[in-house]
Amino acid sequence: MKQVVQNYKSGELAVLDVPVPGCKPGGVLVRSAFSLISTGTEMMKVSEAGMSMLGKARSRPDQVAKVMQSVATNGVPATYRKVMGKLDSYTPLGYSLCGVVEEVGAGIDDVKVGDLVACAGNEHALHAELNWVPKNLYAPVPDGLAPRHAAFGTVGSIAMQGVRQGEPQLGEVALVIGLGLIGQLVVQLLTAGGVRVVGADPDPSRCELAESLGAAAAGDPGSAAVEAAVAELTDGHGVDQVYLAAGGGSNQPVELAARLCRDRGRVVDIGKCRLDLPWNAYYEKELDVRFSRSYGPGRYDPSYELEGRDYPIGYVRWTERRNLACFLDLMARGRVDVEPLISHVADFDDAVETYQRLKDGELKAITALFRYPEQDAQETEAPSVAVPAVNVKPTPARTAKTPVRLAFVGAGNYATSMLLPHLARREGVELATVVTTTSLSGANAQRKFGFKEATTDLDAVLGDKSVDAVFVVTRHSSHAELTRQALLAGKTVFVEKPLALTEDELAGVLAAVEESGNDRLQVGFNRRFAPLLQEARTHFGTRTGPAHLRYLVNAGRLTHGSWYLQQGTEGSRFAGEGGHFIDTASWLLDADPVSVYATATSGNEDLQVVLRYPDGSTATISYVTTGPSGFPKETLDLVADGRALRLDDFVRASVYGRKKWVSSRLPKARDKGQNAELAAFVKAVRTGGPMPVPLQSLVATTAATLAVQAGLAGGVPVTLAGSK
Repeated sequence: MKQVVQNYKSGELAVLDVPVPGCKPGGVLVRSAFSLISTGTEMMKVSEAGMSMLGKARSRPDQVAKVMQSVATNGVPATYRKVMGKLDSYTPLGYSLCGVVEEVGAGIDDVKVGDLVACAGNEHALHAELNWVPKNLYAPVPDGLAPRHAAFGTVGSIAMQGVRQGEPQLGEVALVIGLGLIGQLVVQLLTAGGVRVVGADPDPSRCELAESLGAAAAGDPGSAAVEAAVAELTDGHGVDQVYLAAGGGSNQPVELAARLCRDRGRVVDIGKCRLDLPWNAYYEKELDVRFSRSYGPGRYDPSYELEGRDYPIGYVRWTERRNLACFLDLMARGRVDVEPLISHVADFDDAVETYQRLKDGELKAITALFRYPEQDAQETEAPSVAVPAVNVKPTPARTAKTPVRLAFVGAGNYATSMLLPHLARREGVELATVVTTTSLSGANAQRKFGFKEATTDLDAVLGDKSVDAVFVVTRHSSHAELTRQALLAGKTVFVEKPLALTEDELAGVLAAVEESGNDRLQVGFNRRFAPLLQEARTHFGTRTGPAHLRYLVNAGRLTHGSWYLQQGTEGSRFAGEGGHFIDTASWLLDADPVSVYATATSGNEDLQVVLRYPDGSTATISYVTTGPSGFPKETLDLVADGRALRLDDFVRASVYGRKKWVSSRLPKARDKGQNAELAAFVKAVRTGGPMPVPLQSLVATTAATLAVQAGLAGGVPVTLAGSK
């Protein structure tokens, strides 16, 4: 299928061939009929992409701050790779469309194949021929409403949420500053609700349009006509609400709002304009400044948007989906008219030319639409991501093979920044197929790393006998099941940590090993492969007595919206990451733990985990989220037999004993072992030799990680049954 994309580094726009998205449970696959180009939000993104790197940095100071924090934590080279990887990737455009349901996922019963729906979301209502849309981000289109009009559903919801934040009442007067697409819709919604409206915009044609759509008056923000209209309609008191629907760097909108608003009036920010509030003006009138967050309650909440968990109507009357349905209803009943807002309709194949004309100013439009070609009813259905069990029993023996053909399931940030760069330039490796649930991420990985094929069909990859090994680099909740399926299909498997989130998931993986006879498994515990730590271990030498190991992990706070916070589905943060540190401790102590004791602060954010080993050695892992950002992320001390080993955040290492050893020089970057780990894995696949880490060790580390949660719940040490 085709999709409109942009490279944020170069600014290049393209209509790209990408894999068809799979129809996952909890949503529907929608074939686009019309999608809307937001000449405000989208063109701002397009313009930013054309800036120099300095210009991009100036326009996004929030992202610059994140980069600087990453430099402090991970070093310049790793941060550079991560940032450039994100910049030099195709990103999607679009967030408002109307289309026909082509396939219905499990758990969906409110629409059927062939129904017309309006869809929302900058990850799900893209300028693409097909989109997978979760339940709370689509709404059925009422009978009689044209598809080209239903494509306005998302932007209409944005305008509606802004109006709701203003709490307008019958007979009030409002000022709308900025008469672009959102401003014109706000004018109509307020008028439909019995509010008299004055509009302000420097473009005379937009002012005329607003008056034709119901505004009592409209004019240039700096003209006396706007102030005169406000004075006449309010008897000189000032408007009850001001809606800021303007963009740009001028502070004029917020200054005008203060001047024309009544005492204790309401100012609602819907757009993205400069907000240097003049303190005296806002203080003297005690103005109520409010913000409108996109389409309404539920926005940016993964449990609502992705998992389909609705908010009870008795507590949250207007959610994203209810706003969307309400706006569609208003259009269907003729209370809002969007036809006058359509300045241009372009064929989808002409998307790049249309964006360029908008950017150059050749095409002046409040709204432009993409029109998609009608599809043959007998067109082949999109492939499903559902994978049946594969009943094969391959033998564990392997023969040497070059090149080694690899498939990736998942192509997120970790895969593209920490794994694929090492594999793409490795001799004897062929990147065969990348499997993703979102089409564009697969296409990006194919372009950047040279995969022969990108697809959303996992079944085809597992059934491809030419694929030697499968990398599972998806979200934590899917690791165990995907690993189980790949083992049953006879593949050598590299799965990023964690291997499993529950004891049942771990048992399922082991059952697959037993059923298939295939134990070719590696978990991404990379720190034991770090060159600096390996060198320090060699200098420490063999120990004879018990050891004590202390591992401080300054994990830091998660950013709002991180999927790591979805503990209900993705497990706790330590369950996802803690295996790294347990594996490193067990490797240094050359044994598997026999018991685990864990305690935590309120909320289980900061953990203290004590591991006991067969010879009496102990390892204490302090996993904290409340430490300072400037402090190193990982520091480790190992003491035994009158010797001590210290690792300082993979930057410097030292050993104290009869002789002192200190790493000779600071490395260029924090090498946490991914490259060496991948080299060992590829060698094992190519030669058929032993896996880099014994399966028993992977299982023991996973069981110990799971025991932490049990220990927190019980408050007593947890014995690891079967450990020695």
